[in-house]
Amino acid sequence: MGFFSRLRDSLTKTKESMIRNIETVVRGYAKIDEDMYDDLEAVMLTSDIGVETTEYLLDKIREGVKSKEIKEGNDVVPYLEKCIVALLEENKVPLPEREGTEVIFIVGVNGVGKTTTIGKMAKYYKEQGKSVMMAAGDTFRAAASEQLTIWAERTDVPIVKHQEGADAAAVVFDATASAKAKGIDILLVDTAGRLQTKSNLMEELKKMARIASRNIEGAPQETLLVLDATTGQNAVSQAKLFGEVVPLTGVVLTKLDGTAKGGVILSVKRELGVPVCWVGVGEGIDDLRPFDAAKFADALFDRNVEQREQEDE
Repeated sequence: MGFFSRLRDSLTKTKESMIRNIETVVRGYAKIDEDMYDDLEAVMLTSDIGVETTEYLLDKIREGVKSKEIKEGNDVVPYLEKCIVALLEENKVPLPEREGTEVIFIVGVNGVGKTTTIGKMAKYYKEQGKSVMMAAGDTFRAAASEQLTIWAERTDVPIVKHQEGADAAAVVFDATASAKAKGIDILLVDTAGRLQTKSNLMEELKKMARIASRNIEGAPQETLLVLDATTGQNAVSQAKLFGEVVPLTGVVLTKLDGTAKGGVILSVKRELGVPVCWVGVGEGIDDLRPFDAAKFADALFDRNVEQREQEDE
């Protein structure tokens, strides 16, 4: 099964809770009126799209009605799909090609799947012909280094680690120096699962970034926040707090396969203004891929299925 098919399957619960309910609402109205908008609002809120993003999408639908692109209820869902793609692709700027090592910090609270994400990203980048190194920057949690080592062995990439309780910034210093000397393309840095109340850990993250830039100019080039889709709007709250401390360049949304709250992906983009860069749809090593807004919408709305599946073959 290709990744598109896995993505489509993973969105089944979200489709049932959001898209199917929206379709039911619009079919029930002979004309578009305020009662329909109220019902649409209720469906979107229960799908964990969030208040702000729900209002945004409803405003877009009103614009569609005013411009005559939406003439009847059956026009709402196709129009909504276009709005969702536009939202997810908004301000999307590809990272420039650069020479030397690209340092990617992986941040987030405990339990969202940071270590697993690093392993899957390593596998993906290797398949793209990139050389990869891991840095075990989570020296705070017991066995974090050992877990990352397992992924390093599984993906056959080198890892830089120190003993438990060591200075995480020292790990980053050694890793960036080693990656630069060896001409590594991608350095993936694990970090401790930071609770927002633990300001000392947040300060540690800032220190790690400063140290990384001493060995590699501009590092970290990316700071990706891993979010668990099953937590819904709580994921957005986490992201806002992290964004206040470190400059996030993107989000990795994991566990889409286990939730009906896939609509949170819209809130993440709308409320944070940072792109969703990767999505995870399962526990397999190939179940994490760079995010594609058009493919996501096709999977969510069951459109262009045959074409997408052929592209995956």
